[in-house]
Amino acid sequence: MPLPDLTPEALRMISSPTFRLLLRGMLALLLGLPAVPGRAASPTGTAQQRSEGRGLGDRGAGNPPSNGTSSRRDRAAKPLNVVFILADDLGWGELGSYGQRKIPTPNLDRLAAQGMRFTQHYSGAPVCAPSRCVLMTGKHLGHSEVRGNQQAQVAFPEFTEGQHPLSERAVTFVQVFQKAGYATGAMGKWGLGPVGSTGDPNRKGFDLFFGYNCQAVAHSHYPPHLWRNSEKVSINTRPVPGHAKRPEGDVGLEDWIGETHAPRLMVGEAEKFIAANATRPFFLYLPFIEPHVAMHPPRESVERFPVEWDREVYRGANGYLPHPRPRAAYAAMIHDLDDHVGRVLAALDRAGVADRTLVIFTSDNGATHEARADPRFHVGGADPKFFNSTAGLRGYKGSVYEGGIRVPMIARLPGRIAAGVVNDTPGYFADWFPTLCEAAGLKEPGGLDGESLWPVLRGGWKRTVRRKPMLWVFPENEGQVAVRLGRFKLVRQRLKTKSPGAWEVYDLYKDRAEARDIAASHSGLIRQAEEVLRREVGENRVFPLSLPRVGTSGR
Repeated sequence: MPLPDLTPEALRMISSPTFRLLLRGMLALLLGLPAVPGRAASPTGTAQQRSEGRGLGDRGAGNPPSNGTSSRRDRAAKPLNVVFILADDLGWGELGSYGQRKIPTPNLDRLAAQGMRFTQHYSGAPVCAPSRCVLMTGKHLGHSEVRGNQQAQVAFPEFTEGQHPLSERAVTFVQVFQKAGYATGAMGKWGLGPVGSTGDPNRKGFDLFFGYNCQAVAHSHYPPHLWRNSEKVSINTRPVPGHAKRPEGDVGLEDWIGETHAPRLMVGEAEKFIAANATRPFFLYLPFIEPHVAMHPPRESVERFPVEWDREVYRGANGYLPHPRPRAAYAAMIHDLDDHVGRVLAALDRAGVADRTLVIFTSDNGATHEARADPRFHVGGADPKFFNSTAGLRGYKGSVYEGGIRVPMIARLPGRIAAGVVNDTPGYFADWFPTLCEAAGLKEPGGLDGESLWPVLRGGWKRTVRRKPMLWVFPENEGQVAVRLGRFKLVRQRLKTKSPGAWEVYDLYKDRAEARDIAASHSGLIRQAEEVLRREVGENRVFPLSLPRVGTSGR
């Protein structure tokens, strides 16, 4: 039957936003879906939260969903779960979705296909502990308490294990989720304070912590113990140290493999946590240890990769452990990391919560840096050049050049974050505190340095202008600073030496590799960067760094 001709007035009416909203609401009632994308169908939460469309986290979740249409409506009204997965020293180019050609990462590639992949995301710092501090507290390196990898024992001699602790006053986003009634768990490497200190993970918002408290202990995949909250859990009667050398003789793969592989225990705990909390909102933090050296993954993982890759044995000259097949071992660690992610995603599916769980994957800094003792290898026997781990970026872990701080970042939330989208919005770890609070509909505390990425994640568009600066103030490796101003990046090196380096300026849109310094023609940008540092860098007596021409000592 032919459709009747429509008058101009009728055409205007059916093309109007009001008519489309009415039609969407009618379909929502029929199908049990949210009436407006990005908002819950149930009128829960505050009026402000509903008016802002602050995501799936509107409060007021009740009982587990029932069957049929009502279950879809109930799932939309339930609070948002969060799983935050953090790799350790994973380079920007070490995933298939970021161009890696030698190491298969099918689970992470699938995550990228199902979610949004960011190409200009940055870690909080170029090394472990300060990067995690920025992530957890939402304060950049000009304000964060932890700005370097310092053992707790330096300032707190009563502790023999762990890194410099977060203070009592430091607030993590996990504490905000815990206060809102979320079950909170962490399995992996902590690095922000020993058990019993003010930075103990149980004092920073986690109901359950299982893993390595200390970064140094995490150098071994077969340690003597892990921690379950305040309980030291023995897992290897014959632990394997994370450091040794074998300058002569045979180097055997089995020489550095122990009884119990700690990473597998931690993934197993994550699976249990998801299953146990499927009927209540949860926040799960998974700071896995791969591919940080030492390299001693299980044999079956190593044997997945070609024998022809390894023509030279690594004997431990650059630290950590020897290995007969260092390239295969490094690839095996990334393969194992990908397998961990696959197990976590499968656990979400089994629990029936994947459709209301925001999954984030990123890395704490760039790929393992170079070493001098044996120039054939990087630290610990890694070979990022063979794998093109930085995908052409300059620098590695420990550097504020792009290769040290630009990291992979993938986010997935079915039905809320568009699938298969590549987004080049610049962002960094300080942004996650406000992002997660907005996504879950929770009130963030004041004084945060980041900007919420939730509108970008939910809308799929690129944000070109930031209200708050992105900066890195790193007192280690001779002292370094970097400031991102729009498309430009400004860097100073060797600030703790007698001859501090001059400002360098790079146009990252034209020169992602930071190969052409254009400082000579951009004195105005240098003045802007100095003003940002003057305004944003606060005192830190534990991790001081003097900033010439800025008028602050960072002490």
